[in-house]
Amino acid sequence: MSQNSSVAPKLDAPVHPIFKPLFFLVVIAALIYIGLSLSTDLANTPAMNLIPFIMLSAALFVALGFEFANGFHDTANAVVTVIYTNALSPHAAVGLAGFANFLGVLFASGAVAYGILALLPVELILNVGSSQGFAMVFALLLAAIIWNLGTWAAGIPASSSHTLIGSIIGVGLMNRFLTPDGIAASSVNWDQAIKVGKALLFSPLMGFVLAALIFLLCKLVFARKPELFEPPEGDQPPPFWIRSLLVLSCAGVSFFHGSNDGQKGMGLIMLVLIGIVPAAYSLNKTMSAADVQSFSVLSEKTAHILSPAASDLDLQKSREILTQYLQGSVKGPQVLSAVAALELNLSQVAKQYGTFDKVPTNEVHNLRGDTYLISACLKRLKKNDALSQLTPTEQAVLTDSSRSLDETTQFIPTWVKVAVALALGLGTLVGWKRIAVTVGEKIGNQPMNYGQGFAAQLSTIAMIGAADNYGLPVSTTHVLNGSVAGTMTANKSGLQWGTIKRILYAWVLTLPAAMTLSGLLYWLFMEFI
Repeated sequence: MSQNSSVAPKLDAPVHPIFKPLFFLVVIAALIYIGLSLSTDLANTPAMNLIPFIMLSAALFVALGFEFANGFHDTANAVVTVIYTNALSPHAAVGLAGFANFLGVLFASGAVAYGILALLPVELILNVGSSQGFAMVFALLLAAIIWNLGTWAAGIPASSSHTLIGSIIGVGLMNRFLTPDGIAASSVNWDQAIKVGKALLFSPLMGFVLAALIFLLCKLVFARKPELFEPPEGDQPPPFWIRSLLVLSCAGVSFFHGSNDGQKGMGLIMLVLIGIVPAAYSLNKTMSAADVQSFSVLSEKTAHILSPAASDLDLQKSREILTQYLQGSVKGPQVLSAVAALELNLSQVAKQYGTFDKVPTNEVHNLRGDTYLISACLKRLKKNDALSQLTPTEQAVLTDSSRSLDETTQFIPTWVKVAVALALGLGTLVGWKRIAVTVGEKIGNQPMNYGQGFAAQLSTIAMIGAADNYGLPVSTTHVLNGSVAGTMTANKSGLQWGTIKRILYAWVLTLPAAMTLSGLLYWLFMEFI
């Protein structure tokens, strides 16, 4: 028997009168904060003319539009269990999810954001302010939004993570295809793509198994609490202790969703800001003088460890060598010498200016590009065992140097986090019902009970938290869907295979569809715009 209207919650219940003015107050306060912060940042940079300002506005609008569409899908999943177990009313659940998402975004490290950007071709990362860079950003964002809206309209819980990563791969492949023969170009960082692909592939399967195990463990531990494993009766809320567990786990899912999924939009916004306003956002100007001094010392030590003759190399030639190394067309001792040359130059620049906010505008682009090249090359050299001959002490210096390099460029301003959190929350408020109905009523053949809701949420928290720790993007949608299916299987509730097939079809089709869309859009922008 499928879930029917007698047990389904009232999703169209009226909003409490205090909610609307409170909601508008929060939105207005957030917009004022974002506007003031952005204007302060721009005030300390060279004056922008009209065209870059229009480009910046359009790119930010599209990037936040992606997070808005993301809210339709992924954030909606977090509220399903508390709504369908009557632990919270729909509007209270959405409000809690929005607040927890905001906290998750606010405390996000940025590792996932820059992990996704590492998929992009190296020349597009280094020249994001070029026509190619703008075409890349708009193509991958618009493709992701189109696919997200299409699957949302069909009520299919597709993954925003899959969509975005497919869009990035599509742009990378088209970039390589459009490059004339004889000109070095890369398509995608395939090492990073495989790493991310494994996380996306195995996380829902692991969520399925983990949720089933948690549910069976709960049945064993709480054998004398049969009410935990009974579905809701009408619109009656669960007992207080069960309700508390469900509400806390819902907040946990939302928090970790914000900390993981929110970073995808943050990374793209930073790419836009770096391309259009490099003087303000290319380097982490919040680093203290002591941090910059440490950065300078580590860079100099790394240069001497890798190549004592680093000062003999031309900087532009070193940049070309490292770019080609990341593209896979160069290898050998010259790579170590090129890294050392750029490290030594970074050390001298940091020592000269003391803090990054004093670096002249005309030097910022090269400084950030050199930092990115060195960081990416050190990671690849370490993975390929090219540094295995170094002593443990020297290895430790390189590890510290790599961490310091990332701190220099991999940062997220607070106003960007607030903007992403706002877009996610607004998307949830507008579009949560379609996905909630699918997950809450159309996965299992029987209504979700309290134990299933708790187990599914706890499993989702564990999976997303682990992914955050390793800087990997995962899909909240697929992890939670897999977890719900796992509890249904463990409870012998049966699965509605029609829905499961639709979710699987979306899971299989999302990558190729997003790749095709973004590739075509990138070609269109490069060809005609």
